[in-house]
Amino acid sequence: MPQSNSIILIPSYMEQFQCIGSSCEDTCCAGWSVTIDKATYKKYKKVKDPALAKKLDKVVTRNKKDSTDNNYALITMTECESCPMLSVENLCEIQLRIGEDYLSTTCTSYPRVTNTVNRNYEMSANLSCPEAARLALLNPNPMEFFEVKLEKKHKNQFFAQLEPNNYTNKQIISYFWDLRIFSIGLIQNRNYDITDRLLIMGLFYQNLQDLVSAGNIAETPQLIENYRKLIEAGTLRQSLAQIPIEVSAQIRLLKELIDVRINVGGTYSRYLNSFETFLAGINYTDTDDIETIASRYQHAHDMYYKPFMEDHFYILENYLVNQMYKNLFPFYGNSLSLMDNYVILALHYSLIKMHLIGIAGFHKSDLNSNHILTLIQSLAKTIEHNPRYLQFAFDYLKKKEFTSIAGMAIFLKN
Repeated sequence: MPQSNSIILIPSYMEQFQCIGSSCEDTCCAGWSVTIDKATYKKYKKVKDPALAKKLDKVVTRNKKDSTDNNYALITMTECESCPMLSVENLCEIQLRIGEDYLSTTCTSYPRVTNTVNRNYEMSANLSCPEAARLALLNPNPMEFFEVKLEKKHKNQFFAQLEPNNYTNKQIISYFWDLRIFSIGLIQNRNYDITDRLLIMGLFYQNLQDLVSAGNIAETPQLIENYRKLIEAGTLRQSLAQIPIEVSAQIRLLKELIDVRINVGGTYSRYLNSFETFLAGINYTDTDDIETIASRYQHAHDMYYKPFMEDHFYILENYLVNQMYKNLFPFYGNSLSLMDNYVILALHYSLIKMHLIGIAGFHKSDLNSNHILTLIQSLAKTIEHNPRYLQFAFDYLKKKEFTSIAGMAIFLKN
């Protein structure tokens, strides 16, 4: 874990972030179980407060299957989806009665995400935390990054470690920083509509994937430079304008997700409330045909979603930048190709946008930033802590052969 006075790279919102405790509209642990590391579990076995020790013994269960030092035990949630260790004021009884030192690594670190790149620390936040989401998403200025000193020891879970310096220029991971700077710069290029930025990125990563497949990895810097010139010159605008809008394909994906929402989306009530609002916003019924639903969906987009998001585009821009930084884009997941990484990022965006179109249709002219924030935070919680939801959508795109840029364009453009 980072030591006292470590230098750590953070997005600007992290400097302002602190837990707001019982003032928060959600609780960290709502909707999933809390993992307990081995060291904390042993501390719990030595708690001297009789009532607290008895309660901990009741709710903390050893993880005897696939146990690790980090995932040694767990606290199972109540039927109301909350942690049994929460007080009536929604504060942690463990911290209140015996101090922060007795919190597990999961509880202490959340929502912080710590990675290392060439052994340098990086920290950001999961936007499943409402306060982190508020700070990260509602700033109209482009997200900035800077180094700070970590003044005291923190418990941190390391999510990923990348060592680009250990690779040669014939291995694509050696270009991590070139790709990160180019990709984040593109998503923050406000000369283009946010959807067009994602489409250009898709074209780039499809070309890059072709270079990798052909063994021409050393040409990566030239490809980046070529795209920089195309973007600056605006040469791609005409091609982007010619991409057809196919709302019915978006609705088919949504219909698939609707049909399995309980099985793969979990029962996290905050997300399900947003999901029900989305359905109501497009007057969804099981008996309507695709064309009828698509017509209502497009109407909600044109009348309510588009005007609002033209003024608040920075919310989705900040979301994408945070995802890219947090997940070490485009090298998230050892088994994923560069293009798969792009598809997953674009899928995050598409799912948020498709939900928000229905939510805009429901709230109409009363749509505001809090509606957007609630959906993004609750969907992030559903996706981050129940990967089956995103996996289902990703597998659906693969099965339908939509994971090329031409296919993804269908789900990005309205």
